Amino acid sequence: MCIDSDQYQAIFLGDLPLLDVRAPVEFNKGAFPRARNLPLMNDDERHQVGILYKQKGQQAAVALGHRLVSGSLKAERIAAWEAFARTHPDGYMYCFRGGLRSQTGQQWLKNETGLHYPLVRGGYKAMRSFLIETRTTAVAECCFIVIGGLTGSGKTELLTQLDNAIDLEGHAHHRGSSFGRRPTPQPAQINFENTLGIDFLKKRNLGHRFFVLEDEGRMIGHCSLPLELRQTLQQSPLVWLEDSLANRAERILKEYVVDLCAEFTAIYGHEQGGAHFAAQLQLSLRNITRRLGMDRYQRLAAIMDQALAEQQRSGSVHGHRGWIETLLGEYYDPMYAHQRKSSIERTVFSGDRLAVLEYLRAQG
Repeated sequence: MCIDSDQYQAIFLGDLPLLDVRAPVEFNKGAFPRARNLPLMNDDERHQVGILYKQKGQQAAVALGHRLVSGSLKAERIAAWEAFARTHPDGYMYCFRGGLRSQTGQQWLKNETGLHYPLVRGGYKAMRSFLIETRTTAVAECCFIVIGGLTGSGKTELLTQLDNAIDLEGHAHHRGSSFGRRPTPQPAQINFENTLGIDFLKKRNLGHRFFVLEDEGRMIGHCSLPLELRQTLQQSPLVWLEDSLANRAERILKEYVVDLCAEFTAIYGHEQGGAHFAAQLQLSLRNITRRLGMDRYQRLAAIMDQALAEQQRSGSVHGHRGWIETLLGEYYDPMYAHQRKSSIERTVFSGDRLAVLEYLRAQG
């Protein structure tokens, strides 16, 4: 375990605010949920300092850094740190390794404002390592049950009713299927892994040693499941959630049409949101053309286009049931039936939502 694990636990369990003084390019590659990027140096300044460090060593690089970030620019950055520190007195400052940049920021803040803002020992790298170890330890030490079921059976909905669930799709900000893309971007891979680690940390801190997760493939959108977690889930007991075709189609209609359209509209406005939603739905279908076959794709696309036109004209979403029910019956259901057959040996229970909930709660 990391030597400063007590500090890292306190930060993540308490959802404490974090002042990240790394360059934006570093922050965008990976950060933590409560972190705000107020860099000591921007990307270009960091690049210049890095080149000089390789050419002439640390002393010359530090001197260049002080020249680049000086005068009004230095005052502006210190003012941003001061505003953050006064708004979040319970927070911490960090850079990549908890070294020169965060120590410089801390010293400047102290000298200019009198504020002493604490540092994260070991910085971003140590906290990242702590979360990786937290996740891998949880996977090694805990028990898991996987929820399977046909598309639209309400697996994610069921997870929200369990205190010991890990919502992989929620962390990935993606619904997991070919139609699962949201209007706002998915997190970076590192951020996805970081939030998973924090979720395991919090739930284990509450005493959970048994977790329920949805059956997922290797990828959830562009987020990849950590290898050790994916391998464990592939070997874990499976519980199969059952529901009727009518209920599943209605659930898909709500999530992938009504709710998704509302998300686009909230971001882009009514007219542009509707256009973005329609384009996204059509692209999702087009992306599985090869697996559907051209004839079936064209038939479904015609139904979808007609439904979108009706929705735009009258606001009715009734026409979408046609392509949804066809896609479920002809494409998703046969695919899931094959997957279920291959995992029948590890299936320990099957039933409707209430029966599955009762079974899972009894296990915990």
